[in-house]
Amino acid sequence: MSKFRFETLAHLKLLLNIDGIGPQKIFSLLNRFKDFESVVNARYENLIRTEGISSVLGSKILASKKELISIKEKLEKELNFLENLGGELITYWDDTYPDLLKKIYFPPLIIYTLGKFSEEDKFTVGIVGTRQPTSYGKMMAEKFSRELAEKKITVASGLARGIDSIAHTSTIKAGGRTIAVIGSGLDVIYPPENKKLFQQISENGVIISEFEPGTKPDAQNFPRRNRIISGISLGTLVIETKINGGAMQTAAYALDQNREIFSVPGNITSHQSEGPNRLIQRGEAKLVNNVDDILIELKIKLKPEIGKNIPKPSAELNLFEEKIYNVLSDEPKQIDDIASNASLSTSDCLVNLLTLEFKGMIRQLPGKMFIRI
Repeated sequence: MSKFRFETLAHLKLLLNIDGIGPQKIFSLLNRFKDFESVVNARYENLIRTEGISSVLGSKILASKKELISIKEKLEKELNFLENLGGELITYWDDTYPDLLKKIYFPPLIIYTLGKFSEEDKFTVGIVGTRQPTSYGKMMAEKFSRELAEKKITVASGLARGIDSIAHTSTIKAGGRTIAVIGSGLDVIYPPENKKLFQQISENGVIISEFEPGTKPDAQNFPRRNRIISGISLGTLVIETKINGGAMQTAAYALDQNREIFSVPGNITSHQSEGPNRLIQRGEAKLVNNVDDILIELKIKLKPEIGKNIPKPSAELNLFEEKIYNVLSDEPKQIDDIASNASLSTSDCLVNLLTLEFKGMIRQLPGKMFIRI
């Protein structure tokens, strides 16, 4: 590692160790100063002119400099440990940092990884659920994971017992890639019975942790882990979870991150189906019966070759519906443009667009925009 990168990491870790400084404050500081070292060495008056940096935080930044030597010593040990483990430290500004994860509101500025990211990982779907699935839940987790892997979609989950472990295992068996986001350090495998699976994932995908090596899997770590599962995924599939389950938390993060949520409907008398059924009932998740339901919903974000394999709905169209359908494409179009290009009034256009939507041939987007599916 170059001296410049080491110094950059040391100063970044120094700032992140200050209580009250997170990603948004770091971004504000970088907007004002050219690099982390400049932040740490800045004058107090300049620090407090930065958006979000109070006089208290400004004082803490100045006082933090005395910790720099110990931070560097700890960082050197950490990097040596990661090298021996075969792991890597990646920052938000590195080329290998996942693009999707960069787009969430509170991205981890440092992640620790085992395994290597691939181009395929740009097309990732999360699968989460209960640690105590029913036979039905196990079957659905295996089915969706296997079919996503066959479509060359990477499957992300949290390496927990139950649905998570089934998702990882089924993906690997199908020859696919999988990402496990964990709530402990890379050297702390939890649950311990997943040691073999942990190794398989690092060889067939990536293990991601936001936590330094040696970190135990404490309860407060898992919400942070869950936001990363949804954050690296185009959409998240929820398979069996109680209303207060961790998978519901992942779904909530997906909503906040403007990502898609999918749910497998379940038996209304089963506690494990409370979560997915509630998400569907609220209109927060799309009910899915098979993997094509997911791919159709994500089609505009997925690789073109995936979309080609999705069967088109077969339906007879009247003259007006056909005119409108031929005007539409994979690019969203506004209602006025559609009406103009189809030589129809806006009201006639809306009526026929509604019929096309019922037939499963188009989709309405916010702002009276429409797209073929």
